[in-house]
Amino acid sequence: MSTLSSVVSAASLVTAFATVATLAVTAQVKSNDNKIDIVDNCLPGDPGWIPTGGCLLNGKQGDVPNAEFGALLTSPLTIPPNSYLVGHPSWRNEPSHITTPSGKAVKITNRGGRGHTFTEVAQFGGGRIVGLNIGLSAAPECNPALTVDLPPGASTTIAVTGDGLHKFQCCIHPWMRATIRVE
Repeated sequence: MSTLSSVVSAASLVTAFATVATLAVTAQVKSNDNKIDIVDNCLPGDPGWIPTGGCLLNGKQGDVPNAEFGALLTSPLTIPPNSYLVGHPSWRNEPSHITTPSGKAVKITNRGGRGHTFTEVAQFGGGRIVGLNIGLSAAPECNPALTVDLPPGASTTIAVTGDGLHKFQCCIHPWMRATIRVE
């Protein structure tokens, strides 16, 4: 094979790979099934969780004891240390962003062992648990009278209307955020 043929073959292979990679990324962004899972990994049986309702993972094994949860709430990189809320990375929404047509149902499922909310807010902020709002003012929508807890294993369906970006957060664990773009 000539050097020119080798170069052309290599270039063709790179182009083909780049095209496939671009299609895969586009497919991942555009192909959502309108489901968001609320996730946490609390450690069942850890007595540290008992005062706040325990850990109910329904047979799944979480690995985060309450002490670790508390230790990772704040950032060690701030001055003074630990003055900004970060939240334990195991407490999250998956995916944290989807795009959907207006009015299409979105299924929200709590797959964790703790109670959570999935509350639409005008602006992200703190929640209804003062001790978990480190550095944040509570979002007005997180008033306990306005929010509904989603217990472990429960699901709900919402229909988001109105084009644009809609913001959602857990009003218990305010670093758990998600956005839904309506087109």
